[in-house]
Amino acid sequence: MQITITGRNIDLTEGLKAAVEERLVKLERYLSADTQVNVTLDSQKGRNKMEVTIPMKGTILRTEQVSDDMYVTIELATEVLERQLIKYKNKMVTHYQSGANLKQEFIDSDTEDDEIKIVRTKRFGMKPMFAEDACVQMELLGHEFFVFRNADTDEVNVVYKRKDGAYGLIEPEC
Repeated sequence: MQITITGRNIDLTEGLKAAVEERLVKLERYLSADTQVNVTLDSQKGRNKMEVTIPMKGTILRTEQVSDDMYVTIELATEVLERQLIKYKNKMVTHYQSGANLKQEFIDSDTEDDEIKIVRTKRFGMKPMFAEDACVQMELLGHEFFVFRNADTDEVNVVYKRKDGAYGLIEPEC
């Protein structure tokens, strides 16, 4: 793993560099030796920010964490990256893709799946209605959105209530 540390508005002391490298070494068990890890540390108005970018085959793992203490920021960023790596590995294995930047031991290991599980399916008939009628129905149900079949286009549409109280309509693009 090749770590590049850059500082903006901050003096990169040896202690700070060592803290970043010490925490990121934890990720070596997941990543191959030739993986490039780019770290940017920034400090503005008492806010300490750490950005970490890891280019992978087909995707980029990235996190940006902010806190009052730079060492806490480093800890948070490392935890987020570890979760992202596990999620990326599960996705990659599910789709039978090659993990060019991941170690083979990590790919072969069993980790807890963070995959999305649908726990409930709801079916309902959709009679054609106009968008205005769908908004009224949504209000009557007390929902934030409503799926309906548009009487004008015979397409499935969604109406939703915006934060400003107005209504929005989502139509499929053909």
